Amino acid sequence: MARLVKGLARWPGIGRRSAERLAYHILCMPEKDALELAATIGELKRRLKPCPACFNLVEGGVCPICQNPARDSSVICAVEEPKDLWSIEKMGLYKGLYHVLQGHISPLEDVGPEDLTIEKLVERVKAGQIKEVILATNFSAEGDATALYIQKRLEPLGVKITRLARGIPQGSYLEYLNSAVLAEAMEGRRNF
Repeated sequence: MARLVKGLARWPGIGRRSAERLAYHILCMPEKDALELAATIGELKRRLKPCPACFNLVEGGVCPICQNPARDSSVICAVEEPKDLWSIEKMGLYKGLYHVLQGHISPLEDVGPEDLTIEKLVERVKAGQIKEVILATNFSAEGDATALYIQKRLEPLGVKITRLARGIPQGSYLEYLNSAVLAEAMEGRRNF
């Protein structure tokens, strides 16, 4: 059980106590269900591969988003992970293409630009069809560093580079906001 707890505790958002609860739940499942879960995870790990165009996870070949002729192929939204792509896709507002970076620049984790798909993004822009790249990296030190690096790589190519807006979440009270969020909202203000 200790190995299972240790393995589950490495998952994002799962601490030791949650890992223990999950491990106990898995061990109390009927054996058939637990083995089916393990087989499903193994099968997905074997079948899902990065799309050769955008690096989203797909069961083979080019992903459905890249294949869709109704998508705006002149705009690329660069995200860190496939889960970020699906968060944007769920809104149903964005109709362009994507580029999954496969992470973010993080010197502390020994991840540099060469470990990501940044050069593939540069190649896509150099191909000439792209008019805008939306940098949709996370609003963290690593996400900001990654966005800045990509901006510097793409600027000489003459493509429009935009970044997702920052600011105050809907339903927030100013008194509870930290100064960084409030400062970004003030700097990014727009006409009413």
